[in-house]
Amino acid sequence: MLVKRLRWRNILAALRLVRAGDFRRALALLQRALRRAAAPGSRGDTNAERGSVTASGQNIVLPAIDVSDSAKSRERTATVVPDRSSSSAPMPAQPAEETRPGQFLPLSFASVAGTRAYKLYIPSNYSGQPCPLIVMLHGCTQSADDFAAGTRMNVLADELTCLVAYPEQSASANSSKCWNWFNRRDQQRDRGEPSIVAGITRQVMQDYAVDRKRVYVAGLSAGAAAAAVLGAAYPDVYAALGVHSGVACGVAHDIPSAFAAMKSGDGGSFASRLEPRPAEYRPIPTIVFHGDRDATVHPLNADRFAAELTTDEYEKRVETGQVPGGRTYTQTTYDDASGERVLEQWIIHGAGHAWSGGSESGTYTDPQGPDASWEFVRFFLSHRLPE
Repeated sequence: MLVKRLRWRNILAALRLVRAGDFRRALALLQRALRRAAAPGSRGDTNAERGSVTASGQNIVLPAIDVSDSAKSRERTATVVPDRSSSSAPMPAQPAEETRPGQFLPLSFASVAGTRAYKLYIPSNYSGQPCPLIVMLHGCTQSADDFAAGTRMNVLADELTCLVAYPEQSASANSSKCWNWFNRRDQQRDRGEPSIVAGITRQVMQDYAVDRKRVYVAGLSAGAAAAAVLGAAYPDVYAALGVHSGVACGVAHDIPSAFAAMKSGDGGSFASRLEPRPAEYRPIPTIVFHGDRDATVHPLNADRFAAELTTDEYEKRVETGQVPGGRTYTQTTYDDASGERVLEQWIIHGAGHAWSGGSESGTYTDPQGPDASWEFVRFFLSHRLPE
């Protein structure tokens, strides 16, 4: 029975280590997972710890988007990072000692554009081997610790050996700690906040062994909007983009247009706002999550990514599903002629402005929704920068 209760991602991570010849760490991972499964109140034990949605309606300068996952897409990416059998089932938060077995370092980055603190999670099984890097941008009023706790991204980092960086917005730059995604200066390559976050990314890449073809950026709300800017401005740095409850790059250029875009889902376009367009520009593979009851960022903002990234030539699939005991969702996928996944859009039915499948140990989370963190990582690790 214990084996049945092991999560698929534990088994798959162990198989990945076996294929790499690291039998000791594979055995240790499975033993730790078995102990966790056998413990009273473990993840495989009950749904009792699953809570309800944390309040939606964060600071008004936070944008949003949503999407969902299908069985076919899981099968297609199984050779990269296969999904667990209960795919989108939300998971309760782990005890603190299990959540952070690696190092969570407080660091800082400074440039002519400004200084920002950030935290870097180094997984316990990192030993200098090249590994993926995920850059996570929090929403308004949040911090790196809060965002890490709510998304549980560090737990996935330990299981799949990824570095995770959490840049922090300063109160001096925005009184609500929102990323200033709506300012023209903060929508351009090598200027403003995009240059600071890209600088943090490059600093981690310089100081640690990072697979430069597998660097990703994601965010929630205002952080998602800022991540969308980074994906558009630095297509030579980030291999894929994750947007949760956010807006597309360039839909606003000041506070009034930001409010308008968030309220209606309307606004400008990448081509008209991002100047100059990078010579290396390419449509960045994107995964989008958005609740259809989001009162802070209109769900129509999610559709902007399909309008910007896809064409009628792409193969489009729409599938529906439900988290066991939780929310229903609709997932729309777009594949190009080569079979490459260009966009996944997840719409979570009944969800507000909150991280889907997140832990109540962080703010703005919805434990009843599909596990956005897992789906982001699955999507990310199936993409690499082109040669």
